[in-house]
Amino acid sequence: MLILPTDFDAARNWLAHRLDTVRLAPGGDVQTADDTTPAAVLVPIVMHAGEPTVLFTKRHERLAKHPGQISFPGGRMEYEETAEQAALRETEEEVGIAPTFATTVGRLAQYTTITRYKVTPVVALLRPGFVLSRQVDEVDEVFEVPLGFVLDRTNFTERVLNFPEARRVTYSLNWEGKIIWGATAGMLMTLYQTLIEEKQP
Repeated sequence: MLILPTDFDAARNWLAHRLDTVRLAPGGDVQTADDTTPAAVLVPIVMHAGEPTVLFTKRHERLAKHPGQISFPGGRMEYEETAEQAALRETEEEVGIAPTFATTVGRLAQYTTITRYKVTPVVALLRPGFVLSRQVDEVDEVFEVPLGFVLDRTNFTERVLNFPEARRVTYSLNWEGKIIWGATAGMLMTLYQTLIEEKQP
């Protein structure tokens, strides 16, 4: 299990080095194609003094896409916007966390969703002290899960789906009755593989 340095700068430097040196192949629910839409999400690690956590949102049930699902803050990238800019902008819009509280440390491998979004997950450390302000028509709930929980491989449930064109592996996690699945769980598996899992020889 990963134990991050308690010092903010030391944690930032360690994560930045790891994300820069461990490069995984892009993944997702479908094959990458030319008709995908660029998007970005923030993978927000809150640096609490006791134990770091990962912040998630629960999407509103009335949304047209992925209603009620647990996700990271994020969305479509605007023209000439970087993944970091998009992830920070969407996070402020959705949950009210200003970019001044966030320090981006790197990117995970891109993830293409079944709805044809090519998502770049941007990992960031958040300094505690921010005040949440939900975009109520889009975000139903904001909650945090211990980083140690999402980086424990035994907490992932794996399911293999066989399609005519390919075999897909999907993941899910259950945190106190909240089921994290789909693209978000896939990105968490990428985070685990990047930070914890030893590279194969």
